[in-house]
Amino acid sequence: MPPPSPSGSRAAMACVVASEVAAVLAIMRRNVRYGGDEERLDHPLVAGLKSLRRAAATWGPRRWRDVEPLLFLGPFLDVVRSDEAGAPATGAALSSLCKVLSLDLVGPDAPGADRAMAAVVEAVAGCRFEVTDAASEEAVLARALQVLLACVRGRAARALSNRHVCDVVSTCFRIVQQAGAKGELLQRVSRQTMQEVVRCVFARLPDIDPTAVEDQKIASKNEVSSASEMGNGSDSVCLSSSQDQVGGEFGVVQDEAMMELFGVPCMVEILQFLCSLLNIAEDSQVDPNMNPIDFDEDIPLFALGLINSAIELSASSIQRHPKLLAFVQDELFRNLMQFGLSDSPLILSTVCSVIFTLFYHLRRELKLQIEAFFACVILRLTQSRYGASYQQQEVALETLVDFCQQKDFMVEMYTNMDCDLQCSNVFEDLVNVLSKSAFPEESTLSTLNVLALDGLVAVIQAIAERIGNSPQHCQQSVQELSEYFSFWQLKCENINDPDQWVRFVNQQKSIKRKLMVGVEHFNRDKRKGFEYLQAAHLLPEKLDPQSVALFFRYSPGLDKNLLGDYLGNHDEFSIQVLHEFSRTFDFKELNLDAALRLFLETFRLPGESQKIQRILEAFSDRYYEESPELFVNRDAALVLSYSVILLNTDQHNVRVKNKMSEEDFIRNNRRINGGNDLPREFLSELYYSICRNEIKTIPEQGVGCSEMSFSRWADLMFKSKRASAYIACHSYPFLDHDMFLIMARPTVAAISVIFDNVEQEEILTRCIDGFLSVAKLAASYHLNDVLNDLVVALGKFTILSIASCDDPATAFGEDTKARMATEALFTIAATHGDHINRGWRTIVDCILRFHEIGLLPACLTNDTADDEESFSASLPTKVSQVEPKKTYGLMGRFTQLLYLDAEEPRFQPTEEQLAAQRNASETIKKCQIGTIFTESKFLQADSLLNLARALIQAAGRPQKITSSIDVEINAVICLELIIAVTLNNRDRIVLLWHDVYEHITHIVQSTVMPCNLVEKAVFGLLDICQRLLPYKENLVDDLLRSLQLILKLDARVADAYCESITQKVACLVKDNATHIKSQLGWQTIISLLCVTAHHPDASDAGFEALIYIMFEGAHLSPANFVLSVEASRQFAGSRLGSAERSIHALNLMAESVNCLARWSHEVKEAGGEAERMLEGIAEMWLRLVQALRKVCTDQREQVRDHALVLLHRCLVADGISVPSSAWLMSFDIVFQLLDELLEIAENFSPKHYRNMEASLLHAVKLLSKLSLQSLNDLSAHSGFSKLWLEVLDMIEKLMKAKVRGSSRTEKLQEAATELLKNILLAMKASGILSTTSSVGENSLWEATWLRVNKIAPSLQSVVFPDYDDAVQSAQSKLDIPAVSEGRLVPV
Repeated sequence: MPPPSPSGSRAAMACVVASEVAAVLAIMRRNVRYGGDEERLDHPLVAGLKSLRRAAATWGPRRWRDVEPLLFLGPFLDVVRSDEAGAPATGAALSSLCKVLSLDLVGPDAPGADRAMAAVVEAVAGCRFEVTDAASEEAVLARALQVLLACVRGRAARALSNRHVCDVVSTCFRIVQQAGAKGELLQRVSRQTMQEVVRCVFARLPDIDPTAVEDQKIASKNEVSSASEMGNGSDSVCLSSSQDQVGGEFGVVQDEAMMELFGVPCMVEILQFLCSLLNIAEDSQVDPNMNPIDFDEDIPLFALGLINSAIELSASSIQRHPKLLAFVQDELFRNLMQFGLSDSPLILSTVCSVIFTLFYHLRRELKLQIEAFFACVILRLTQSRYGASYQQQEVALETLVDFCQQKDFMVEMYTNMDCDLQCSNVFEDLVNVLSKSAFPEESTLSTLNVLALDGLVAVIQAIAERIGNSPQHCQQSVQELSEYFSFWQLKCENINDPDQWVRFVNQQKSIKRKLMVGVEHFNRDKRKGFEYLQAAHLLPEKLDPQSVALFFRYSPGLDKNLLGDYLGNHDEFSIQVLHEFSRTFDFKELNLDAALRLFLETFRLPGESQKIQRILEAFSDRYYEESPELFVNRDAALVLSYSVILLNTDQHNVRVKNKMSEEDFIRNNRRINGGNDLPREFLSELYYSICRNEIKTIPEQGVGCSEMSFSRWADLMFKSKRASAYIACHSYPFLDHDMFLIMARPTVAAISVIFDNVEQEEILTRCIDGFLSVAKLAASYHLNDVLNDLVVALGKFTILSIASCDDPATAFGEDTKARMATEALFTIAATHGDHINRGWRTIVDCILRFHEIGLLPACLTNDTADDEESFSASLPTKVSQVEPKKTYGLMGRFTQLLYLDAEEPRFQPTEEQLAAQRNASETIKKCQIGTIFTESKFLQADSLLNLARALIQAAGRPQKITSSIDVEINAVICLELIIAVTLNNRDRIVLLWHDVYEHITHIVQSTVMPCNLVEKAVFGLLDICQRLLPYKENLVDDLLRSLQLILKLDARVADAYCESITQKVACLVKDNATHIKSQLGWQTIISLLCVTAHHPDASDAGFEALIYIMFEGAHLSPANFVLSVEASRQFAGSRLGSAERSIHALNLMAESVNCLARWSHEVKEAGGEAERMLEGIAEMWLRLVQALRKVCTDQREQVRDHALVLLHRCLVADGISVPSSAWLMSFDIVFQLLDELLEIAENFSPKHYRNMEASLLHAVKLLSKLSLQSLNDLSAHSGFSKLWLEVLDMIEKLMKAKVRGSSRTEKLQEAATELLKNILLAMKASGILSTTSSVGENSLWEATWLRVNKIAPSLQSVVFPDYDDAVQSAQSKLDIPAVSEGRLVPV
């Protein structure tokens, strides 16, 4: 709808005026006094109204803009002012005024609007009417209130002057007082209206231009007049009557400021008036007909409510108006502090609300006032030891919690109070109060405890939310003082620059900490205290009086007895310190007794008269300097100070019976002011002040929690002018680390106590939030001790708190506290595991407990290594017992069969139990326990090591296990987790390996029977090696060496798991053969394979692994050649497998010769150290020959003969550079073989060794081939003659051999003869054997034929048909000594 046009609105004004005139006239005509008749003219009031109606009809729309509001308001105001008008007429006139003002018919720009509004206020304030009945009287008062509210609410309110605004508030208050004897409805309406009036007044403050009132001065009140109360016996009522009543009216301030238009001066006056109401109840006499509400509480509470309303609407703009701000800083806050200790919870709560609003908007301007509020009110009321009632404590804690819930409150308290040299440690004190209040005095939790919890959690969460908000450049270290400077009044240059104020605050806090240490030293020994302070550069190297005086004045915690004694000393330096100390006080505008109280609160006045004299002289000098207008000289101040001390002693010493009277005190102080008397009023006031309030010459030790006296408040205002500026932190965590250090442990202890004593889920949730915030902060600031203390404390409430019972899983599901604590514990472990060390033990204990009661997931951890096959540490809900390969005892198997079909009756759980079990399972699922181990790869090294050690510690040191039934369930689960952690941290295996290997070693060495634990240990060790070998070349030897533990297993244990172990070793070989380089590593692997050669179940798997290594030399190397050959020999000689497997093993040995040939070829081509390497290859060749030689005596004919054939091949293999020494050793091997074969043939039955003659024939051929193969290489060797004679001796043995069970050996003899013939022909052809050949003293020729003729005399003619004479000559020499049959046998 479009707004009405100006002409339309003016026409409406005429209608409104006419209507209201008619309404008032109608009411007035009911009274015969105003009823017109033909004989009388109209009453002046009626005539005025009729005249207004006629005039309004003639005013056109244009005329209305020029009409002064008084022209149409005047007749109504006349009715209101008239004492002849009855209550109905007055009420009707007031209603008309209210309507006109509410419709904004009086605009602020109308001509004479200010006079009109002033007239309305004055008329209502002076309203008089005849009382006809109580109801009409109340109606008039209610309408008067409506008019006053309309005056300050409408647009015309801007036309009011400051004085008239004050009159509006004063009149409202008078009506409130009068309503006390009226009905309840009027009481409520009057109070509500006055509150609305105050709100309307202060709501205009943001719109007031501060420059318009900058230079205005508010004059002091010249007169205080008391408001009146309506008397019940009078016939008329006047709102401005001056009869006695409760409360005082505004002082009439007739200065220019109050005559100005609506502005700041009236607001100051209103607040001053409301403050005066706070203390009015003490001196007032209460009318028995007043409101039944408790009077002592009602008036101050009402005033506080009005103050609260005013502050709520104007606080954000107060700092723009210096006069208003000054009043709030001083008088308002002082009155609030005074009422802050009220016994009434309502008053206390309202006071706290006002101060909370002031803090929110004006904390920058109220720094020391806020400190005083917390030190003297909140800290005092939250502790019962100061006499606070339970309700007071509750309100105080509620207030503190409200403050704590402001995100920046605590950090600003720490920044501005705890880090200020002249302020108390408010943050630290509040934290201590909250933490102590959280502890229940009895076992039952109270509201106070829960409130304290809310406060602590709010502070901790606020700090936690600020993590990460800090720019890196603001993280600064504190610079130590290098020299003394006057730091007491030091201020930050720019509080808006974080770089500067953070540096400043940290420096101040560092100084403050050192000061506290210095104070402790001083209290024990003054000299040592000064020495410490000088060493810390908190006092100059050469003490001066001013620096010492500042230390005494501003350092909290000094022993006041020591301080008083020091200040009273007679030495010159102490006297100078005393006078400098007194100059730190501001005694301006303080009475003598207030100044003396303030002075003596800082130390204890000593008992010696001379010291008292010096102290009072210093005080008097300072007081005279500050207040010279009262005394003519310093002596007068000194004498009166002495007199006050004596009066104080007289009045408050119980041993003084005859007390000094006022007259005595005045008489004692005559003519002390330069021969003149001091004003009697002054002395009388001083006397009664001392009588009412003792000057405590023995002040309280320590700081904080003392009441705020007037003198202390004056000192606070003095300090506030010089205090450093309030710093706003703006949610940056520059100081949060130091704050958290202070509150961490008390907070954890407090939350733990509440968590332990509460069952409500809402409170438990708040506790958990607190725990998680503490954990986040501890981890962020790397305070690992705090975090681990928290983990240990939280662990007590988890599953570990569930007592042993029949169904612990269900009990856990029913216990909300335990489930919440468990979830929080594992959340901390998963989120902040990097910073947990000793706390891992608590977490591991929880996991083990879950396993015991069957709640642990079936698959707890999964190895996430980058291999195709994923290792899974599957953990069944109950660890299954190992079923070893063998059954131990007949009775055990019988018992199993006996109970095979037996079934226990199944227990059917109830719905509640099923729900509890679901809760338990859901909690375990949320905990994600497995991530602790699968994500352990991301843990810091120290935390990871502590996790592993916690698992090892929880497993316990294994004892001797003699039963196959494993009772060490915890040890098994811990071992599996240890292995999972190890596998998930392959890159840090060095860190873990020592502890893990040592633990597995203990298990292996302590186990003498098969069990689950040793099985997990052995196979876990194999898994570790298999998975880590490809990634840790530097640890290959250490890992493989660890497998030697398997070789140390008890025989029964090894036998039970041999097959599985072998399969694992085979997999390890197949996956990692290329990564095994060293001989030590291969020695371990092949030793494990060799063990399996004689095990019926494991030999196949072991041989398969050996084939993988040796087949076609795929993985043979110089490091494992000899070991592999020896392993093949054991498999070849093993009777467990078939002959075909033995033959296969022999073939592997024979094929390995190809590797030797290849290596020889590579070495020759490479050059370098070829000779040494060829010697090594020759040594390996000899080991191969030796190994084959051992199989050549096998009992099985097929194996034996095949071994001889392969030995033959190896001896005559091409491509291997065999030196002469090696050839000689090979002959020894063959000789040894022949000796063994001959021994077997001659001594063993053919049933055991079949067809030994054929084996001997193979051996003869072997010797023949060897001799012919090496003839050329050995002929030049110095030992050739000896070797040749040994060959002849062996042939001679063969010729004489008798094979048991065989009567004919012709084939063997023929073979031996043929062997000899071929050798002789070869020697002849090569020129080795001739008549000219000689070795040593005897010729080879002669020695040869000496042996040959014994064996086969006919060979000489066959080989050397032309040398008969030579033969005869040789035969004639029968005295040739026989050659020794000694031979070299390689080791």
